[in-house]
Amino acid sequence: MKRVLFLIAMILVLTGCDNVAEKDIVYENEVENSANEKVYEILNENGNTIKERYKTPEGFKRIDVDENSFGEFLRNQKLKPYGEKALYYDGREKPFGNVYESVLDVDIGDRDLHQCADAIMLLRAEYLYSIGKFEEIKFNFVSGFEAKYSEWIKGNRIKVERNNASYYKKTEASNTYEDFRNFMDIVFAYSSTLSLEKELESVGIDDMTIGDVFIVGGSPGHAVIVVDMAENENGEKIFLLAQSYMPAQQTQILLNPNDKDISPWYSLKGYDKLVTPQWTFELDQLKRFN
Repeated sequence: MKRVLFLIAMILVLTGCDNVAEKDIVYENEVENSANEKVYEILNENGNTIKERYKTPEGFKRIDVDENSFGEFLRNQKLKPYGEKALYYDGREKPFGNVYESVLDVDIGDRDLHQCADAIMLLRAEYLYSIGKFEEIKFNFVSGFEAKYSEWIKGNRIKVERNNASYYKKTEASNTYEDFRNFMDIVFAYSSTLSLEKELESVGIDDMTIGDVFIVGGSPGHAVIVVDMAENENGEKIFLLAQSYMPAQQTQILLNPNDKDISPWYSLKGYDKLVTPQWTFELDQLKRFN
């Protein structure tokens, strides 16, 4: 009799442990599936551009942009394969470090030039170059000198002596992509957040659109650019941000440190500042190219 009771008790114990284990396994699978579905809703690892790689969160739709506009250009920027790290100018890799999600496929050269303001100026200049508006490719040096690509393609070059800069004839007229990047290198060398901030026009946060820039001029200062936007039926806007940093490095799509559920998308709902992984901006520090 004791043997029968013992066997019954053992069966009950073993059956109970199996049930507990089975519940734990089902629970873990449900959490894993839920997480995967959340990632899948926003992230498409096989996407080659910003638009292809990052879907909008539920309830949001990308804002309309005009054909051949700066906004269309930015959201269609090519990205490096998902998981590849940003490179510094000297070839070292920048750790992800809860800072960025993806990397723009951009050649930054081997000099310590392509920092935060430089990355934004290059995006703007690349856009203008792509649509043939060469006369609009111009940026101010910190000294106030206006560097014009329209002069560069005539064969003129820029001589800098202390705080003075001037053009001089150096070579034959030429307008190749190499010419363009050489021009941008000298812009990078003598411009910064200090000069770019003065060039841009202030814009209200409610009027934000793709291509606008959050910027603080200084040494150091910082700047990030809005590279895509979406909106829901209630008019709430969300956006993606890109930046370079110091030392010179490839441009990155930033993670959102405040809301992992929609990251890398940002929302300002309920916030009086824009908090990014490496800088905090006031909302009145939003500016726009003319």
